[in-house]
Amino acid sequence: MTRKRIVIAGGGTAGWLAAALLTRQLAGLVDVTLVESEAIGTVGVGEATIPTIRSFHALLGLDERDFMAATGANFKLGIAFEGWARAGDRYIHSFGEVGRSTWMGDFQHFWLEAREQGGAADIGAYCLEHEAADAGRFLGGPDTPLNYAYHFDAGRYAAYLRERSEAQGLTRIEGRIARVERDSDSGDIAALVLDDGQHIAGDMFLDCTGFHALLIEQTLGVGFEDWGHWLPTDRALAVQTRATGPAVPYTRAIAHDAGWRWQIPLQHRIGNGLVYSSRHLGDDAARDRLMASVEGQALIEPRLIRFRTGRRLAMWERNCVALSLSSGFVEPLESTSLHLVMIALTRLVQLLPFGHLGAAARNRFNDQARREIEAVRDFVLLHYHLNERPEPFWRERKEIPPPDSLAERIALFAEGAHTYQSSDDLFRTGSWTQVMLGQRLTPAAWHPLARAMPPGELGTVLRGLQSNIAATVARLPTHQQFLDSYCLSRE
Repeated sequence: MTRKRIVIAGGGTAGWLAAALLTRQLAGLVDVTLVESEAIGTVGVGEATIPTIRSFHALLGLDERDFMAATGANFKLGIAFEGWARAGDRYIHSFGEVGRSTWMGDFQHFWLEAREQGGAADIGAYCLEHEAADAGRFLGGPDTPLNYAYHFDAGRYAAYLRERSEAQGLTRIEGRIARVERDSDSGDIAALVLDDGQHIAGDMFLDCTGFHALLIEQTLGVGFEDWGHWLPTDRALAVQTRATGPAVPYTRAIAHDAGWRWQIPLQHRIGNGLVYSSRHLGDDAARDRLMASVEGQALIEPRLIRFRTGRRLAMWERNCVALSLSSGFVEPLESTSLHLVMIALTRLVQLLPFGHLGAAARNRFNDQARREIEAVRDFVLLHYHLNERPEPFWRERKEIPPPDSLAERIALFAEGAHTYQSSDDLFRTGSWTQVMLGQRLTPAAWHPLARAMPPGELGTVLRGLQSNIAATVARLPTHQQFLDSYCLSRE
């Protein structure tokens, strides 16, 4: 069998994730070449992740301690949302299971009934990851009871993956892509032509050229579906600062009058950013606001990133697959960017044609990718749509009708406290519940099954669950203590 030639256009996190997976899982079946230019910068702010990254790292054969030391990583148990429904509010969307559910109804039905009876704490008290995050505690290793992800340095991560990929046989070519050649008969991409005249021919091409989308859009012209009317933030400013204290095991997402800002703690520094709508806040004012909010010495000048929220109409067109920013973008509120890259790569390996390149695999890939990114869009939009803030930016977010798919979810929860997770949903029912309640959506009713319990029993069960979680958290070391003993950063 002839080895398939796969060419990755662009490096950055997406390109090197692709390289690392293909060279490890398809060794002997493919020849992988990555073309990138050191002169072209990458966005490089994807520093927060969700727990699915751990499964992908297993496919890459990464050792957790080695990866964390190389990238300055720490652990992440969720995201703290501050000021999103109203100024002064705070809730945590945590990664763990919330309470205990039954086949008849999820935990929120029991919790709502207990609250009605006056015997319930805040819903986060019934989630181990929520309570550990709030207390700044953590325990890793094979026997950890915690479901977690990571914060890491995106630049170091790409370098770490590059080292592994080159050791596994990848060919890296330094150079700027001058043009893209297409086959005159099939219309497929035939080769990348570099500034110095090199022709990099291939059978499959992965577009990791960021928002430029050099292959999928500029060459193949697939088109773009814009979601700016729902998610109008179109700018981000990013700056790195020195750490000023112990690292906490969660991301902070802090609302402001024209968007929100992030704070991502690493071992050696803090990642800070301000996301905003340029219709509601100017670039200079945004820069001043960001720099006034950060703690610690700035390590770089703030970088301005312009973006557009939406998706390509096809993410696999002809013999080209777009990844990450080339395929579409949903702002980084729920740290989903790298997950979408990883799930796309996983599916590509499963569907990769070694013979005739037919339409069936492309159609399957595109349909799943569309549904996944639309589900992520809905979850992110949920935070904006359910708000009670008075500023024009936030009033507009509440007044614009959401997609029908999200409107249905909101109505189900508002009417009867129901949530669901379909086959294409990344976020579980507990995630939808935490955010809907955190955004002050109170259901009008809930399943009556909890009322069938004898008087007082429901409160006793919930108090026992809360007590067990509190006792477990109290036994955990602090997050910083565990980091210091587990994976000190390589300076």
